Amino acid sequence: QVQLAESGGGLVQAGDSLRLSCAASGRTFGDYNMAWFRRAPGKERDIVARINQSGSLTNYAASVKGRFTISRDNAKNTVYLQRNSLSPEHTAVYYCASTTRGYYSAYQEASYAYWGQGTQVTVSA
Repeated sequence: QVQLAESGGGLVQAGDSLRLSCAASGRTFGDYNMAWFRRAPGKERDIVARINQSGSLTNYAASVKGRFTISRDNAKNTVYLQRNSLSPEHTAVYYCASTTRGYYSAYQEASYAYWGQGTQVTVSA
């Protein structure tokens, strides 16, 4: 089992950049494929980006491609989400999640067994 804890959220202005971190503890971090999800106000939680165990493969939702970058540091047991050129539409609670399912099949919420508590990001116009 793995425990996840997000950090780095807060209130920022449109155009700012922000990096979220997710620290893992428990079972070996490198065993897990990781992802970031978000839940915007009044919307379902959806996947933003995912990364495989080694960090060699990444995939992004179309709405964030080119603006967000997911990365991981297995030595630090941490996965990151770098977000650039933020706009109010990016306001959401951001969650990190982990799975031992194969990377190519882990593209939806149900694939992920472990979740952090979420971190709020609010982007003002």
